Amino acid sequence: MSNVFLSHNNIISALGFSSEANVQKIHDEITGLQVVSNETLLNEPFCSSLVNQTLLEKKFQNLHPKGQFTRLEKMMIASLSPVISASKIELDTKVGFLISTTKGNIDVLDKNSPFPTERAYLSALGRTLKIFFGFANEPTIVCNACVSGILSVAVAKQYIQQGLYDHVFIVSGDLVTEFILSGFNSFQALSKSPCKPYDKNRSGINIGEVAASILVTKDEKKLAKESVQILGTGSCNDANHISGPSRTGEGLYRSVLSALGDAKIDAQEVDFISAHGTATIYNDEMESIAFNRLGLSKTPLNSLKGYFGHTLGASGLLETIVGMHSLNNNTLYASIGYEESGVSLPINVIQKTEEKNLNVFLKTASGFGGSNTAALFKKII
Repeated sequence: MSNVFLSHNNIISALGFSSEANVQKIHDEITGLQVVSNETLLNEPFCSSLVNQTLLEKKFQNLHPKGQFTRLEKMMIASLSPVISASKIELDTKVGFLISTTKGNIDVLDKNSPFPTERAYLSALGRTLKIFFGFANEPTIVCNACVSGILSVAVAKQYIQQGLYDHVFIVSGDLVTEFILSGFNSFQALSKSPCKPYDKNRSGINIGEVAASILVTKDEKKLAKESVQILGTGSCNDANHISGPSRTGEGLYRSVLSALGDAKIDAQEVDFISAHGTATIYNDEMESIAFNRLGLSKTPLNSLKGYFGHTLGASGLLETIVGMHSLNNNTLYASIGYEESGVSLPINVIQKTEEKNLNVFLKTASGFGGSNTAALFKKII
């Protein structure tokens, strides 16, 4: 079975408009979170990371678009365009296209939206992006709550290993909108200050927005300097609850076991974990239980939610890209916001950015409805 790699990539977020800009801010432990007062989104101040709309519009217009595009479409197009350019790959029938998102163009349902409500359909989002770039194949939409971004990597790997495609482009994104903020606020899950994953004094999540893109390929001539090999993937739905994670971490535990089996490596070979770490009481506790069950309690671990907030369906791909750069830079990035453990079992949360020789990392994600996905990646030496 052929090896599959993650290659050229790009991130658009509050921290910058390239992967390198974002990683540098993370290295310097600079957060994109800030308190926002915008009553059209929420009737009280909230903490979030928002993409700079002036910079986004400038970057998007440089692509000479024709027609009207939603804010999410602009973010996704601006993110994916340099990845396609860097790859120098013709978008023929052997090139797949995946879009991962939780809510897509949900903002077109707002009262003052200039777009027809039909643009809220994920199929409409896919059609718009396909036409803009000229993909030969229809896009596959991966929409499975907050595991969507990393699950799309697993799907792309399977497509390539099954011989359906030689290359797959993935673009992932979600927005901060009134609908999403009101939903999490109804759970009383929003923190009014920057989130603190795994910390004793954590008070909930921050919602952020981002667009992230990547090339998945089997062609070793199409690799970027930070490219990694996908060693293994696994996904399990424990069907515990519509929004609450399993108290035993069962789905996450089984997902990681499946990924380790697919990769044919032991847990002790993992150099660090890029975890989900939403800073909610139940998610962080569940992860600590699952990682202890897996023998990973001493493995360095971080959550990047303190930099971006929870970017929903885009978070898994966003954090995978940062993990790639972490391997390439031989650097463990701090999980900012963490001071004192607030989970019942020991985990090794990275408190200070430091250099360390790295070879393999584990990315995990969990989402509503009991969804869990894990993936293992190895540096290309």
